Amino acid sequence: MASRIEDYALIGDSYSAALVAQDGSIDWLCLPRFDSGAVFAALLGTREHGRWLLVPRSEVRAVRRRYRESTLILETDFETADGAVRVVDCMPERTRAPDLVRVVEGRHGHVPMVLELILRCDYGSIEPWVQAIAGGIWAIAGPDSFLFRTQVPLRGEHGACVADFLVSAGQRVGFTLTWHPSHEPIPPLRDTEEALTDTEAWWRHWSERCTYTGPWRDAVLRSLITLKALTYAPTGGIVAAATTSLPEQLRGVRNWDYRYCWLRGRVPQVCG
Repeated sequence: MASRIEDYALIGDSYSAALVAQDGSIDWLCLPRFDSGAVFAALLGTREHGRWLLVPRSEVRAVRRRYRESTLILETDFETADGAVRVVDCMPERTRAPDLVRVVEGRHGHVPMVLELILRCDYGSIEPWVQAIAGGIWAIAGPDSFLFRTQVPLRGEHGACVADFLVSAGQRVGFTLTWHPSHEPIPPLRDTEEALTDTEAWWRHWSERCTYTGPWRDAVLRSLITLKALTYAPTGGIVAAATTSLPEQLRGVRNWDYRYCWLRGRVPQVCG
């Protein structure tokens, strides 16, 4: 079952956006653009409709989340009886292909982790063809191709890519999911640590343009960063929401549907 909508955090690259649940599951992501079919759609259904789970295997005692200052890099701390880990999530600035980067950092102790990647195209309706490659997997579904790369050993299990691994204090384990058109050559691997550094620098440089210095600067800047994440970079149009077809109110009839609203630079109010 999907998490409550208020329990999701937003990450994005101004071309698309992902929603990360408090339990470590990415339940919504459309690639390569906001109006593309979702590859993770568990938000609207179940895990079988696509998600990327990255969480400690043992019981989680506490969860704390924050964004790095002046950025849209999400940090989630999990505490367990075995120790503590931090999961860092971001979507780097778009170059040739969109990337989704996750890094697990050991804080203290030795924490067993579990990974479950379920790729489903077109809102969970298409299961891609998957093959193992050096350092990860390659998945293809018609025009869409996905590369999932990590040094953690992966295995297939009931239509999912899963892994079990141990993270110790000071250790960092990276994961990268990259989309590209299936008819084009495979893009080069993007180093996770370099991607994090570049993403932080990109957001901090953009945030420096905020000239407001009043008592609510932090709230104002966070709002601006969120609006930037919901802006489609090629046109400057702002999407109405990071999701589609979710009711404004429970059992309500009015949906917040962003599809195509950004194409002509329309503001969210016309999308209601």
